[in-house]
Amino acid sequence: MRASDEEASALLERSDSAGRRRRSASPVWSAPPGPRPGSLRRQSSSFREDVGHAASETYLVSRLTIKLLHCLGIGYRWMSQLLALTIYAILLMPGFIQVGYYYFFSSQVRRSIVYGDQPRNRLDLYIPEDSSRPYPVVAFVTGGAWIIGYKAWGALLGRRLAERGIIVACIDYRNFPQGTIGDMVIDASQGISFVCNNIANYGGDPNQIYLMGQSAGAHIAACALMEQAVKESGGHPVSWSVTQIKAYFGLSGGYNIHSLVDHFNERGLHRSIFLSIMEGEESLSRYSPEIVAKTSSAETIALLPLIVLMHGTEDYSIPSSASKTFVDVLQQAGAQARLLLYEGKTHTDIFLQDPLRGGRDPLVEDVLSVIHADDAIARQKVALAPTPRRLVFEWQLKLARQISPF
Repeated sequence: MRASDEEASALLERSDSAGRRRRSASPVWSAPPGPRPGSLRRQSSSFREDVGHAASETYLVSRLTIKLLHCLGIGYRWMSQLLALTIYAILLMPGFIQVGYYYFFSSQVRRSIVYGDQPRNRLDLYIPEDSSRPYPVVAFVTGGAWIIGYKAWGALLGRRLAERGIIVACIDYRNFPQGTIGDMVIDASQGISFVCNNIANYGGDPNQIYLMGQSAGAHIAACALMEQAVKESGGHPVSWSVTQIKAYFGLSGGYNIHSLVDHFNERGLHRSIFLSIMEGEESLSRYSPEIVAKTSSAETIALLPLIVLMHGTEDYSIPSSASKTFVDVLQQAGAQARLLLYEGKTHTDIFLQDPLRGGRDPLVEDVLSVIHADDAIARQKVALAPTPRRLVFEWQLKLARQISPF
């Protein structure tokens, strides 16, 4: 396993180097219209490097997937889930291709910025076109059932928010079996630290940083936030402060792992595998933000930012009751917490299908309403922003919803 990790790390290092070379080689000139000597050659070289970057990251994800399947074993349940996921991806492929093109070739995306020395310690930045002023920042931790998470999964959200004047940092982290939950929380915390301490260099406002996670990423981000609050209230040295986070957005997350073990087992994430991810039954309380909040001191709770939990009422991957219970616990402990329920929405509707549909995006609107709560001018600009266009047909979305393994 160590050899595979080193290979993956080497791939990412080469990928990151290629990205830096491409950016540093981008020409800036004020020549009259028409190609200049060498310009086509430079553009061709840049395109090859972009394609090489895409290929290397695809290769990395494929290798990690194969390693994961080797650990899980290939049984009937996993094969049926994999088949459903494949059909689901094929149905939404036209939208994925468009988002993928934006991810790999847009000048507004800075890919694979190194934030640590472990495999997968990389993040992507989505930066608004207008760089005339510092922008609010959302540090986003992607989902993926702790085993298939990847920073590029946040490309659609990153694009939507960047178009509305928000910098988005999508933080990658080691998945199982590369790492267990402790490694994931450490990685997420290091990524958040990088954002807090370096985002000003990319045009971000260090005084307007928000933390967000989706599904497993919501759980990991909440663990990192609670762990940091406990450390800080206890006087331990920290590389970033909870007080730097203006608000936490948890989308479709689970926060009491004890209560979800059986649920995940029924859904196909077998108990033995899930307990391995969570470092054994004895660690479930430590990695359950809800339980940590219950047992935390008043000083710890007082450090927490506004916590906004979002959940679809027809989410069967992680029931919406998980968010409701966590909000209740937080409010009873004295924290600021809100619950936003999306009627009739599934685990991926809010995050994926609805944005692919185009038009109004309730998730983005709700996030922006918190970020711009005290900025009337920003709210007006958002209201005047062009409506996102449709990326897939309605019939594809309906079929994908029916076949979805989520």
